Amino acid sequence: MAALCRGSHRWKRIKCFHVFKRKLAGKHDYDLVVIGGGSGGLACSKEAAQLGQKVAVLDYVEPSAKGTKWGLGGTCVNVGCIPKKLMHQAALLGTAVKDAQKYGWQITGTVSHDWSTLAEAVQNYVKSLNWGHRVQLQDKKVAYLNLKGTLVDKHTIRGLSKAGKETILTAKNIVLATGGRPKYPSNVPGAAEHGITSDDIFWMKKSPGKTLVVGASYVALECAGFLTGIGLDTTVMVRSIALRGFDQQMAGLVTDYMESYGTRFEWKSVPTRVERLSSGALKVTWTNTQTGCEHSDTFDSVLWAVGRAPETKALGLDKVGVQISKETGKVIVGADESSSVPNIYAFGDIGEGRPELTPTAIKAGRLLAHRLAGRSSELMNYDNVATTVFTPLEYGCVGLSEEEAEKRRGKDDIEVYHAFYKPLEFTVSQRDSSQCYIKVICERDGNQKILGLHFLGPNAGEVLQGFSLGLQCGATYPQLMRTLGIHPTSAEELVKVNITKRSGLDPTVTGC
Repeated sequence: MAALCRGSHRWKRIKCFHVFKRKLAGKHDYDLVVIGGGSGGLACSKEAAQLGQKVAVLDYVEPSAKGTKWGLGGTCVNVGCIPKKLMHQAALLGTAVKDAQKYGWQITGTVSHDWSTLAEAVQNYVKSLNWGHRVQLQDKKVAYLNLKGTLVDKHTIRGLSKAGKETILTAKNIVLATGGRPKYPSNVPGAAEHGITSDDIFWMKKSPGKTLVVGASYVALECAGFLTGIGLDTTVMVRSIALRGFDQQMAGLVTDYMESYGTRFEWKSVPTRVERLSSGALKVTWTNTQTGCEHSDTFDSVLWAVGRAPETKALGLDKVGVQISKETGKVIVGADESSSVPNIYAFGDIGEGRPELTPTAIKAGRLLAHRLAGRSSELMNYDNVATTVFTPLEYGCVGLSEEEAEKRRGKDDIEVYHAFYKPLEFTVSQRDSSQCYIKVICERDGNQKILGLHFLGPNAGEVLQGFSLGLQCGATYPQLMRTLGIHPTSAEELVKVNITKRSGLDPTVTGC
């Protein structure tokens, strides 16, 4: 044993000697090492390699508290955007089946949904993406290392394999793109022991059954929406408000539609404990913060969607002096994604103040690769980033919320044009359209530059993508009015909106 220990120490000294020798020679193993194989990290690494850089990516997924694990690609591919959108589509198809009968389709027998079929199909597609990412890295000459990376100094990374094998790498530049993971509440007994998160829901082999979703973020509402849509008894527990950070009028319409769609809401409520009964069911006890009354119910699954934490604790940031926010744990970054340590950069979900969105991480990563290769000085523009919440009635937005516009410009200096409309598809099937709503927020004076655009209705993401280009180009309300609509579409209602909130007139669209 003593000989083995001496051998181990000797090996570490040899590795340290090689690192020291490379530093003296001014050489590194790589031009760039990216820690994190999510959408942003992969985009940055592949772009850098295309620009002639020698690049390596370190990616290692710690299993969730429930033991769920997945492959290369990060949150979006494995436990986020992709499986979420596919399950959302499954829910929309359920609604379409109901509508189909009004359109003349003869559907006999009971229509039911099978979770295992959906889950297997989604998981197989995700696995194909995992493989595709590995092939792309290989094709672009990016070294992929399934290692957990920790900073040793500003040019050195220690990689640890699942088996405990250590690898030392050096790089001219280091990029941190490790993303975030869902949080469990620390003050609710049984929360972590009995609950699941979005890290687990998409990889479950069996149906989650009757589900309580705790939280009212877009993750919470999207999950609750598709669970309701495939026929599961679903309740959302909301501590304060829904969709914090989004326009609150729009958020209210989103949850109104979800309630009419069949999702139950427990407003102004906080869970106090979770217990597993002898039957296997989960008993959840909660308190209504307005009345002080205690309530309880049983569920098959409890899904926590109460926020995300950046994956920064295991990176060894304190050892090399990378500054992080005390409040959020995220890396404090400059406009060029630089950290407080020269040659160490961070972007995506772990960057302080950055949107937690896949497209922004991908774009920021590519731009950073160009700057590090000396090919460009262009910075990421984080203004007017469009996004969509894939709830049963989709909500897309770009620019400022009405609250933020009032805060920045003053209520008297903005004009809000709005309309309630009815999608043509809803007419024959007699679907409720009372929450289908559009809002365009503009400067009141001058050329009435558009500050924010909000759309609640079918295919919101598809509608908003094109309009987001307009906001990037400084679109004005008169320009919007000069744009011809495509008829008959829901999108055309955006170029027809002409009633202001200030007028007090009925904004309901009538006729074609």
